[in-house]
Amino acid sequence: MNIYFEDGQAVADTILDTMIKAAEYCLDLEQVDKERAEISVTFVEAEEIRNLNREYRNTDKVTDVLSFPQFDDLNEIPEFGEICLGDVVICKDRAMEQAEEFGHSFEREIIYLFTHSILHLLGYDHMEEEEKKEMRQREEEVMEHLGILRR
Repeated sequence: MNIYFEDGQAVADTILDTMIKAAEYCLDLEQVDKERAEISVTFVEAEEIRNLNREYRNTDKVTDVLSFPQFDDLNEIPEFGEICLGDVVICKDRAMEQAEEFGHSFEREIIYLFTHSILHLLGYDHMEEEEKKEMRQREEEVMEHLGILRR
């Protein structure tokens, strides 16, 4: 499992280790070869994610995270070589606001948003109520696996 950050961006080793564990657990659950998997992560300011949200989702507002999957269906994943699952874009400003709002750490919020985004890269969605329920259950399962519980 490789996580690549935009040039000049990085996270503390403890956060990176937890991100890797989260991604690997998600990949294991979906039976995707974690040894070949790659994900790109970029941290942006509020205005940049607003622009991306407007451009790609026709929604003119700041959001916390955007996911750009490489594959529409996991059956499209090649049998050999690296698997670039896609790109994760996290808004640092929203992550800080939400951490404060929910009463937990910025690091916990980053891990949650990253997990949420990985699930999107793996085909999960929350547009319909049943999809939302399934995705939320999977998020909780991953966070529990990491030992990161709600307060």
